Amino acid sequence: MKTRILGNSGLTVSAVGLGCMGMSDFYGKSNDVASLTLLEKALELGVNFWDTADMYGTGHNEMLISQVLRHHRDEVVIATKFGNMRRLDGAWMGINGTPEYVKAACDMSLKRLGVDSIDLYYQHRVDPNVPIEDTVGAMADLVTAGKVRFLGLSEAPPQTIRRAHAVHPIAALQTEYSLWTRDPEGELLATCRELNIAFVAYSPLGRGFLTGQVSQPDELDASDFRRHNPRWRDENLKQNLELVDKIAEIAASKGCTPAQLALAWVMAQGEDIIPIPGTRREKYLRENIAALDVTLTADELAFINDTIPVGAAAGTRY
Repeated sequence: MKTRILGNSGLTVSAVGLGCMGMSDFYGKSNDVASLTLLEKALELGVNFWDTADMYGTGHNEMLISQVLRHHRDEVVIATKFGNMRRLDGAWMGINGTPEYVKAACDMSLKRLGVDSIDLYYQHRVDPNVPIEDTVGAMADLVTAGKVRFLGLSEAPPQTIRRAHAVHPIAALQTEYSLWTRDPEGELLATCRELNIAFVAYSPLGRGFLTGQVSQPDELDASDFRRHNPRWRDENLKQNLELVDKIAEIAASKGCTPAQLALAWVMAQGEDIIPIPGTRREKYLRENIAALDVTLTADELAFINDTIPVGAAAGTRY
């Protein structure tokens, strides 16, 4: 397994991580037995950087992962998040970045994960009603207490990152990034690089759209949130499918799958970028890992950029 360094933390992680959200939530029905088998296989294949959050399945995802961590704790770099609050029935309750909540949420995650310390603890979304200095100050207290090793932010803008980093080093920023979501390019990535903050790219396959495996919302499970995602609807869908066709053509010329091309493109944007594609199937896990063997030349990257430029995707992310 090829590896990358997680920013200023110095942690060595697999160059492709594993997003675990879909094993519990948002993408339709899942199977715990199959998910546990996949997690074990991921470790066997060297994928040691796992991403979860307390809101995924309202705690279910962390508890699922705990069943593997109890036997393989030292083999996994586990990242989880707090801040997006949901009721047990899944209803949205808002964002909470208060110091009291930060510490309570961490204790609950530690219990669900069954670990003494969380390797990377993210604020899932910035709370607009709480100064970032207060939130990160509480997160820093968790580091001092030995409950958390390194801190991260998710979907935070450049100035917020700078303010947070001034309180305590931020090791990683997690934000959506793919061939059809290129918002981070520019100031956000530049800020991370200036401060030696790793960039963790979630949904690097466009929530599965860029794989070409699903072309219509009706093909998705009835409870899959993508059925109502703007990019999967009506005229947006038609335009975005044309992008997938272009990706498939380029991938064919490289002798790889569209998913592998999309992942290789993300990783080619910098050694500091670590994609965390999610999957529930060993076939796609292996396919994602094999993307590490796809090398894109400068000319190929320029061609891809010309073919699928910034802003090419139709519709908003949410």
